Amino acid sequence: MAGQARGKVTISVEECKGCGLCVESCPPKCLELAVELSSYGVHPAQYVGSGCTGCGICFYCCPEPGAITVYRLLPPHKTTGAAFEAERAATAAL
Repeated sequence: MAGQARGKVTISVEECKGCGLCVESCPPKCLELAVELSSYGVHPAQYVGSGCTGCGICFYCCPEPGAITVYRLLPPHKTTGAAFEAERAATAAL
């Protein structure tokens, strides 16, 4: 997925049962099963670190409550018109 990430996922390794439903359902494919085993002997899901859209599909398909948390990131601040000119003038004064 191109562009800046719009979301972030955290997965509790101790809650995840390694079923892979979240990995299969993730539209941008930003989740994968870890190579390492958890203390329960399963390969838990993990966030690859980029590409999340914050859609929450992984959260809704997960059978384990509390295993996945999805954070929706705020878009970057856009400056246009007069605000842009004022910001540029303030920067130039420094």
